[in-house]
Amino acid sequence: MGAMAFLFRRNPEDPARADASRRVAALVREIVGLDEDDAVTVSEIACGDPACGGAETVVLLMRAGRKTEAVKLMMPMAQVAEEHVRREFSGR
Repeated sequence: MGAMAFLFRRNPEDPARADASRRVAALVREIVGLDEDDAVTVSEIACGDPACGGAETVVLLMRAGRKTEAVKLMMPMAQVAEEHVRREFSGR
C-alpha cells in the first residue's frame, strides 16, 4: 500500500515557478483590465524553437461571454517582464 501511495503522490510545485506564474497573471490582469468574473492562467511549456530558450509561456484569457484567448510569449515565465506583457496584451 505504501508503494502505491508513493506512485500517486504529487510532487511539490516549484515555488519560483508558482511565483512567476502569479506575477505574470497579475500583470496581465492589470494591463487588460480583467473583471473579477474573468480568469487568467499562465503556464510554461517546453519549446522546440531555439528563440524561446527551451520554454515558452502560454497565457489563457478567459473572459465572461467571450472565447478563450491564448497568447504565447517565447520565453520562460521567469523572464517575462512588464514590457513583454504590455506589448502582447495592450488593446485586448
